[in-house]
Amino acid sequence: MALEIRQNLHQDLRLTQELVMTPQLQQAIKLLQLSRLELVDQVQEELEANPLLEEVKEEETPVPSTDTPAEDAAKEQDDAERQEPEIDWEQYLAYYDVGSLPDSPIDSDDDRPSYENFLTPDVTLHDHLAWQLLLADLTPEQKEIGALIVGNVDDDGYLRTTIEELAAAAGASEPEVAAVLAEVQEFDPLGVASRDLTECLLKQVKEHGLGEVVAWVVEHGLKLLETKNYKKIAKDLGVSFDEVVEAARHVASLEPRPGRNFSMTRVDYVVPDVYVVKEGDDYVVRLNEDGVPKLRVSPYYQNLLQDGTPAGKEAKGYIQERMQAALWLIKSIHQRQQTLYKVAHSIVKFQRDFFDNGITQLRPLILKDVAEDIEMHESTVSRVTTNKYMHSPQGTYELKFFFSSAIQRSNGEDLASRSVKARIREVVAREEPTQPLSDIQIAAILSREFSLKIARRTVSKYREALGILPSSARRNYF
Repeated sequence: MALEIRQNLHQDLRLTQELVMTPQLQQAIKLLQLSRLELVDQVQEELEANPLLEEVKEEETPVPSTDTPAEDAAKEQDDAERQEPEIDWEQYLAYYDVGSLPDSPIDSDDDRPSYENFLTPDVTLHDHLAWQLLLADLTPEQKEIGALIVGNVDDDGYLRTTIEELAAAAGASEPEVAAVLAEVQEFDPLGVASRDLTECLLKQVKEHGLGEVVAWVVEHGLKLLETKNYKKIAKDLGVSFDEVVEAARHVASLEPRPGRNFSMTRVDYVVPDVYVVKEGDDYVVRLNEDGVPKLRVSPYYQNLLQDGTPAGKEAKGYIQERMQAALWLIKSIHQRQQTLYKVAHSIVKFQRDFFDNGITQLRPLILKDVAEDIEMHESTVSRVTTNKYMHSPQGTYELKFFFSSAIQRSNGEDLASRSVKARIREVVAREEPTQPLSDIQIAAILSREFSLKIARRTVSKYREALGILPSSARRNYF
């Protein structure tokens, strides 16, 4: 039986549709999801990498137009072609090729160093303990052990290692380390270098002379104190209920984190990307353009393209490539700003009640609503709302804040889940401390006062998300 193999060569014509991610499209998507500060950094990198890009000085900044980004970019290119060279480079380099003048006077405030350079830095807990260790009446060997102990104290003021580990690291005996630790625990702040919460609080109880009842509660009854089971504590101690309440009041006055006043809390300041300002009865959306360089194609390189010399012809290909990249960057930035404006304007339109009355009037909103309103894809709206902030008369919020799920009401429009959380916080804030409201009671109040259909388990979930304790833990006896 013979096996015959045949090969045929033929052509098929097929029509398919696919998305090609060109480098320009990738750049536009990347710029769209950058925060304002990241955009500034990206533009600075492009300015350094592309010699055809240059920043338009403030006095040269054109009046904003209503043209599309593509039209704006084309106009900028045409204007650049009509401009004469602005800089005589040989004269520029000759003028500025001078030696440094270290003794030259400072002519303006801009040349002066920042006053922040002269501010005294904040004293850390480690610095405070090291200063006290330096003044302590200890031998050099003991101070070395003390420095090791201080180095292992965390920002809260607790020693996060054992005496055995410290002794091994210092090459000393455990009794020697324990003796130095006892000296360090006498340092300010009170309770520092403690190994656990009980040791920290007992040190403060002893120093303030709060008595045996408070000491017993700290040493044996902290778990019962957390659940406010004062009756069990009174029974175990054999004292009255009022004495336990008084002891609990003293314990509440103690400092569980001795290093709190020295903690270096980092404050992150948010720079809004969008400002919403009320003018008359309307809200006006304005983009924050401060710090974002205005870009254009350099007229100097525009003229080189028209240069007929051999050197100009050799450089023409490179200049054209860099010019195309520059124009794409300018177009992408314009598109980003226009998209951000459209999204912010749509959010203001949907959330008008929030801007008028606050968070309790926040409406439910999803990405699809804004996408349909501005006739763009949901993914575009998602990217443009990432790491972007809006400053409004109600405060500064991330754009993602305005998107929330809905909670039904028995009458009127649905409310956003964030509005319901604000209502729960409001109800808890006005409750009687000695008789806190249960989740069922909170749900009943929300239904009666705000016509909200909300289950007890939903109240419990939102309460936990807000960091509000259950009613049994919120009860206050003093």
